[in-house]
Amino acid sequence: MPYFSIIIPVYNRPAEVEELAESLTLQSCKDFELILVEDGSTLPCSDVIEQYRDKITIRYFFKENSGRSLTRNWGMEQAKGEYLLFFDSDFVIPPDYLQTVKTALNQHYTDCYGGPDRADDSFTDLQKAISFSMTSFLTTGGIRGAKKSLEKFTPRTFNMGFSRKVYQEVGGFKDMFGEDIDLSLRIRKAGFTTQLIPEAFVYHKRRVSLNSFYRQVHVFGMARVDLSLMHPGSLKAVHLLPSLFLLGSLLLLLSSLWHPAATLPLWLYLLTIFIAASIEYKKISVGALSILTAAIQLYGYGYGFLKAFIKKVVLKRNDRQNELEKYYKKK
Repeated sequence: MPYFSIIIPVYNRPAEVEELAESLTLQSCKDFELILVEDGSTLPCSDVIEQYRDKITIRYFFKENSGRSLTRNWGMEQAKGEYLLFFDSDFVIPPDYLQTVKTALNQHYTDCYGGPDRADDSFTDLQKAISFSMTSFLTTGGIRGAKKSLEKFTPRTFNMGFSRKVYQEVGGFKDMFGEDIDLSLRIRKAGFTTQLIPEAFVYHKRRVSLNSFYRQVHVFGMARVDLSLMHPGSLKAVHLLPSLFLLGSLLLLLSSLWHPAATLPLWLYLLTIFIAASIEYKKISVGALSILTAAIQLYGYGYGFLKAFIKKVVLKRNDRQNELEKYYKKK
């Protein structure tokens, strides 16, 4: 039996699967199986998978479309490993990733772990800018796996693993936005241990446009309201910052009609984003794009949170299933 079962839901991503599978062939730790679950794709990756069957243990399944949560659950039912790992298909896994995780678990076992994501040097400027806006302490407070964070670390499925015992006792993912955070909170409430393994990072090769990036972070903001309703006490101050940033920006822009210098704090913040991203990636072009992606990340999330809060908390209207259906139709 393999120690790790790597479970990947796939929907029309054969090129991404090829890069992911290639990176897994280079793992220094070979004690794993790759479970690919094709979620009703019209562009299946079956031909790609055949290239790697003699290099790594692959189990490939095709099922009717049901969304990522139910597809992950379906994959867990097929898994043989003791520890279940989750990535998205647009990932490249560093060669020592599995060995790093196994060593960390041997030294300090935990029932559930998560790690950070980052951009590789080979990624495009836009991919690097989006990565910066999603991982920088300046924009997210470090909640996606930074050592310094404004919130207790919560493992997410962009880089997450838990034991078979966790799955057996807590269950799988719910069909909702923020399903990974919901599961992590349930794991913690059940008394299982969680930890961040900062050295277990992955390369997240986001193939998104600015428009799809906005839709993604907008949904993240909406999901945080659902999570707060399902898990009272889970909403922290850091989750309110994008909405406060949005409202504060509007206030500064209105104030600038009477006081032209009122928007200076906003421009100084964006300048800080530009400098930090330019230094991190050693490219001014990435710094310039990061101003745009950071604004999309903050305003998109903030607006999504405010809209959902008014609708679901103030007006008491909650139609989560309809929201899911609309989102998947647009993808």
